[in-house]
Amino acid sequence: MASEKGRVGFVGLGIMGTAMSANLAKAGFEVVGFDIDAARMEALTGNGGHAAASAQDVAKRCDLIVTSLPSAAALDETARGLLAARRRGLIVSECSTLALADKERARDALAGGGIAMLDSPLSGTGSQAARKDLLVYSSGDRAAHEAFVPVYRDISRASHYLGEFGNGSRMKYIANLLVAIHNVAAAEALVLAKRAGLDPAVVHRVVSDGGGSSKMLEVRGGMMAEGRYLPAQMKVDMFMKDLGIIGDFAAGLHCPTPLFSASVQMHTAAFAQGHEKDDTAAVHAVLEKMAGG
Repeated sequence: MASEKGRVGFVGLGIMGTAMSANLAKAGFEVVGFDIDAARMEALTGNGGHAAASAQDVAKRCDLIVTSLPSAAALDETARGLLAARRRGLIVSECSTLALADKERARDALAGGGIAMLDSPLSGTGSQAARKDLLVYSSGDRAAHEAFVPVYRDISRASHYLGEFGNGSRMKYIANLLVAIHNVAAAEALVLAKRAGLDPAVVHRVVSDGGGSSKMLEVRGGMMAEGRYLPAQMKVDMFMKDLGIIGDFAAGLHCPTPLFSASVQMHTAAFAQGHEKDDTAAVHAVLEKMAGG
């Protein structure tokens, strides 16, 4: 298997992992990936990647590995698989949104086997990932970061090196706090527009062109205007995990976050009302229901 740019491994091929691995394959990387979901493995090979049998198999075949995982348990299991390959000198770019303590535990375990791990979460939705409109918040060893810069260049519009391990996650928590608030704000504005007799699609287009816009209005406003919450770019149940992490982070710093707390209630209501597998744009349905729509 020849490649123009080298070989990159992936463990975790959800919405983000699938989009990133496809973009790397298109850019000329040889991509080797693993996921426990057979359908995601089929998508990988359909996008030009190569299937691995396990995380251990990925580590045997690749020096640079991206992990994009749904939980701390998945990260722990992946770390064990990577260590089982017994290959010192690997570099792992851990892109998931998880509690910092969970990432630190994986970093320490991997370091014991001579594997470097970057804390490098991503800012952006699945649709943004597909068009390489992500930001990478990279932190950890500077040389490890530099080794991944060519990869980051083909999965994102920018990567930011933020210094010591953990600063990437801290930055992601701040970014996602704003995502949560802006998501609810966009939904609230479009529900008000509809009650005022305006066409939500027109409001989305016009307001997105002015000072009242936000990335969430731009990205999710169209779905909200149509009352369409699938396909999901970020599922409500997955985002609830992120919201819990941010809440714990802020509480640990004794920092008040009143707007974030209010937005959590709207996302929680979306989950409770049966939208757990829908896109987080479904907070619009919650507010529309509150408005009698």
